[in-house]
Amino acid sequence: MQIQGQVALVTGAGSGLGEATARELARLGARVAVLDINLANAQSVADAINAEHGAGKAFAAQCDITNTESLQAAMDASTQALGAARMLMNIAGIGAAKRVVGKDGSPAPLEDFSRVISVNLLGTYNASRLFAAACAKLDPLEDGERGVMLFTASVAAYDGQVGQQAYSASKAGLVGMTLPMARDLAQHGIRVCTIAPGLFSTPLMRTLPEAVQASLAASIPFPSRLGKPEEFAQLAAHIVTNTHLNGEVIRLDGALRMAPR
Repeated sequence: MQIQGQVALVTGAGSGLGEATARELARLGARVAVLDINLANAQSVADAINAEHGAGKAFAAQCDITNTESLQAAMDASTQALGAARMLMNIAGIGAAKRVVGKDGSPAPLEDFSRVISVNLLGTYNASRLFAAACAKLDPLEDGERGVMLFTASVAAYDGQVGQQAYSASKAGLVGMTLPMARDLAQHGIRVCTIAPGLFSTPLMRTLPEAVQASLAASIPFPSRLGKPEEFAQLAAHIVTNTHLNGEVIRLDGALRMAPR
């Protein structure tokens, strides 16, 4: 699919990998719906895109991907502002680390596990099902394609560290959902791929002490640095334009394999 002139929905677009992806798609000619639970962040990104690429290139909306009413309202508003979307970039997510048995001997709270699964896995599925139902009604493009969606997993889906049970399980769920979702939506001409990023220089990462960031970067075989959000965005854009990519999970990690701790 050619990106120029199409509409993209980007969840978690208020910062980090989502912001970089929204900016890259806009640079390549897409109109972008900047969706985030933090409306101020989303509006800031949309304003920057409109300032750089022209008014009407981006639209900001607040939404909670775990809440169908909130998500549908944001999608409807985006369609009204920008037109029907053919791209969905599922990038919103949260992280958490909790040992199964705490230092005091108590079990980890079930609520913590449920919240990560709810946002990362159920939230992604929620956005995907709503997007797919709308996209399936659009006229087909070249090769019969109607749309493309991206999941954002993590190398933790394969190399989960101590305390990452919830996060790893949620990301492994996205990896496991990729192929059956692609097969399910093939009849509608909608492709599905997943990126599993390693250690990236995101706002959350940059809150860590510089020494910790440097140590993490040194653990990456090559290049021995944190990934750049724009590198994630470039791969996301390539997935859109390479029509034969479907049902695939791509690790983007500099050959990193996470240690237990």
